[in-house]
Amino acid sequence: MPRLKPVSHPSESPAPDARQSRGGRPALRGLARELFTLKRDPLPKMSRPRWLAWLPHVVIGYAAVPCGVLTGMLLNDHYGIRGAAVLGLSLLSSVSVLLSMFRPIAAWWLGLVTAALIAWVIHDHVGQGQSWPWTPAGPFTIAPLILMVALRVPPRVTVCVIGITLALSGLAEAALSPPYSQTIIAGVALLFGFVGILGYALRATRLARGKLVEQESLTEEERARRTLLEERSRIARELHDVVAHHMSVISIQAQVAPHLVENPSEELKENLAGIRENALEALTELRRVLGVLRSENPDDPANPHHPQPTLAELDGLVDNVRGAGLDVTTAIAGIRRPLTPGVELTAYRIVQEALSNCLRHAPGSQVEVGIAYGPRELHLCIANTVPTRTAPPSQGAGHGLLGMRERAGMLGGELAAGPRPDGGYEVSAVLPMDPQDPPAGTAPETKKAP
Repeated sequence: MPRLKPVSHPSESPAPDARQSRGGRPALRGLARELFTLKRDPLPKMSRPRWLAWLPHVVIGYAAVPCGVLTGMLLNDHYGIRGAAVLGLSLLSSVSVLLSMFRPIAAWWLGLVTAALIAWVIHDHVGQGQSWPWTPAGPFTIAPLILMVALRVPPRVTVCVIGITLALSGLAEAALSPPYSQTIIAGVALLFGFVGILGYALRATRLARGKLVEQESLTEEERARRTLLEERSRIARELHDVVAHHMSVISIQAQVAPHLVENPSEELKENLAGIRENALEALTELRRVLGVLRSENPDDPANPHHPQPTLAELDGLVDNVRGAGLDVTTAIAGIRRPLTPGVELTAYRIVQEALSNCLRHAPGSQVEVGIAYGPRELHLCIANTVPTRTAPPSQGAGHGLLGMRERAGMLGGELAAGPRPDGGYEVSAVLPMDPQDPPAGTAPETKKAP
């Protein structure tokens, strides 16, 4: 008979202390690695203002000099120490401060070793009322090291650094204090605590500012992405009538074609009926998809009751802009002729958006709208002079060029926009008369105008 495994009762689960001890060991090991590391951790530069980026490094570099000089003066004048020991300990004090700019934990350990050597050297020279193990200037040479640590490590590591420093000081004073020495452990604790809190506050401010900059960057990218999607959705709604018209024509032609042929065969009738059925199905699906897009913005003018504009309505657009107070002139070159609906709509929208930008950003300027009909391409150029009045703050998203680029790229064309040498601004586009499908997933980038 198989042996049944005992089922543990919920009350018999492992003790919380055991689980905590298993989970606490990695944390202790991580803390130990952070306390005994020699890794490089350079002091970050100031982000603002940029011309003061290296100010912290300059301050620490200058602070290293008085730390070493003050250590040597106290050893020589206060405790009567002479010889090479004074020079060596002074150099170690300065080097530890300089090292803190690159390896803060290693610099702190070097500072502790230097403080221990100083305490050992002055042990037999301590007189009535003199401090030990710290000299009067000793805490002020260790304080910069603790500050550098607190600026670049997590708070728990800073607490351990301060705790270890005070614990070693207390043990030395309790076990090896010379007669008649004076204790300053309370002042040392206050100084180190203040420096640790200051470093923590500065570190938290720097991290918060970095998170804010990162969030602002993500927000700007998300805003641009959302604007791009909205513009593409608007283009799809506007082109609905164009595509629906062609699909309707195909359906009608397929229905009428058998009557235009004398004695059409059954195969011809069947194929034409299939063409008409597929055209009707495609038209139904197109209307269903565009219905979803319109449901997000039912008040959009691009709906079935508003015919899509063409370049034939350019004069009315220019008259409206003139009525708003902008001096606009138009010039048309080449043989004016009808274009495909997609090119007509795209050209009209590019001119419309460029004129809107002139109204918003260049009030009082003179605007020239040029349209050139080439043998294979349509050239557009909208240029304005320097504005004569200050432009009011714009409430828009600032992505008008993005929409124009999408429209030109949809037809396989190109768009260029940028300032002119005379201080004005120019937007130019080249649209093919016979648009070709651009490669999937690609779109020409907006180019800078020369």
